[in-house]
Amino acid sequence: MAVFNELSPAAASLAPHATVVGTGRKALAAGRPMRGALKVAVMDTAVAIAVLGGVTLAPHFEAMPDGLEAALSMRITVRNLLLLAAIAGAWPAMFWAWGLYHVSRLRVRGDEIRTVCAACTTGTLLVAGIGTLTVSGGLLVSYYLWFWLGTTTATVIVRLTRRALAARTLRKRLTRVLVVGSSARAVQMWATLSSDTTTTRYALAGFVDTPDNASLSASAAEQLVGSLDDLESTLMREPVDEVWIALPVKSHYPQIQQALHVCERVGVCTKYGADLFQTKVAWPRYDESDVPTVTLHVVPDDHRLAIKRCLDVAGAIAALIVLSPLLIAVAVAVKLTSPGPVLYWQERCGLNRRHFRMLKFRTMVVNAEALQPALEDANEADGPVFKIAVDPRITPIGKFLRRTSLDELPQLINVLRGEMSLVGPRPLPLRDVGRFTCASDLRRFSVRPGITCLWQISGRSSLSFVDWVRLDLQYIDSWSLALDLSILVRTLPAVVRGDGAH
Repeated sequence: MAVFNELSPAAASLAPHATVVGTGRKALAAGRPMRGALKVAVMDTAVAIAVLGGVTLAPHFEAMPDGLEAALSMRITVRNLLLLAAIAGAWPAMFWAWGLYHVSRLRVRGDEIRTVCAACTTGTLLVAGIGTLTVSGGLLVSYYLWFWLGTTTATVIVRLTRRALAARTLRKRLTRVLVVGSSARAVQMWATLSSDTTTTRYALAGFVDTPDNASLSASAAEQLVGSLDDLESTLMREPVDEVWIALPVKSHYPQIQQALHVCERVGVCTKYGADLFQTKVAWPRYDESDVPTVTLHVVPDDHRLAIKRCLDVAGAIAALIVLSPLLIAVAVAVKLTSPGPVLYWQERCGLNRRHFRMLKFRTMVVNAEALQPALEDANEADGPVFKIAVDPRITPIGKFLRRTSLDELPQLINVLRGEMSLVGPRPLPLRDVGRFTCASDLRRFSVRPGITCLWQISGRSSLSFVDWVRLDLQYIDSWSLALDLSILVRTLPAVVRGDGAH
């Protein structure tokens, strides 16, 4: 298994002397596509077509304005359109062949720049060959040199800009990892996987191992958080995005199976090593280049999530525009009927129990949270949640806003920020999540929380906590884009009726 020369700081601190030499055969393994490969391919092709258009029009620039008019009146033949379509199709295919949409080729910025130069050189030769088939017989050699220089420069600039924006996003997004195992193998797995920082930044939550961890690594001992028997309680206590299993299969098969069951029950994504067998001649083809792991997802993880996100953004923007007069009216009503701010921020648990600040119109008195401990004995809800049908902290306008769910509308901003979705399990307060006692209930946090879900259209506060969680898990297990659209369509009538709203 190959290890990258430039390890992340976290990986380097754990395995300062680790070195594994990769084989030539494994280097031939196909790399997995980068995130947003299709979008980048469209940008690369657009750059090439734009530069080609500029080079084609260049001979007429000196004679402007007559030259521009002549250029715009150039004869467009079916043959030229077909050749242009051929270039548009061949350009991303050629970039793909050079590995410019593979994670393995993009880890180092210098490698990406050199590969772009080589790909653009090949592409220029391709365009020159296709150009000879045009009615005019192609362009002068000097214009192809300008095309090569333009596409190379523009593509490098676009890709460096994308890399800078991605780095800025990664600085904000951190994936917490718990490693099962604490031997040198476990440390090496963490070092190798965490060094791939092109798409994810990792933070180590710690190591857990079997009680008889005779092969405990010195570097892992300092960050050992418990035994394998504590895995479920650790996952319930700590927000963890992924669990990496690095136990030897031959001697720890039952323990690995136990860890997989725990992660599945809690709803945490799991990785384990795919290099189970040693071979002399044969080599594997990995889904992730240079990283022989298998990932077990507990929720869908495909292109439909990108579509869902697009629908979220488009829907939230449209709703904020259409409902802006109503939002202003509600804000004025809140401000005039009770002292205090119009909006209310509260810490909630989101995806993988990460904390975020959920936004609502204020429906209670300003010191509502400080008054809650005195009302705990009056709690009417079962399970860990807190609900009182006649809550003395609610303002007069707050009762109306809650019954009509108008207080939830500011959460459209949370949707735009990526903290929530239009459809998903409701985010819960930290106080409620801290009182969960059943590990399987935590699986509701394996998807992004939403403004509405099956609970919203099935009775809301009139349902028991058990039924609430059951509906959330039912939504996760049967999720589809069609289900989301169905829930959105059914939400408005449920809100108008005020079913179970307190």
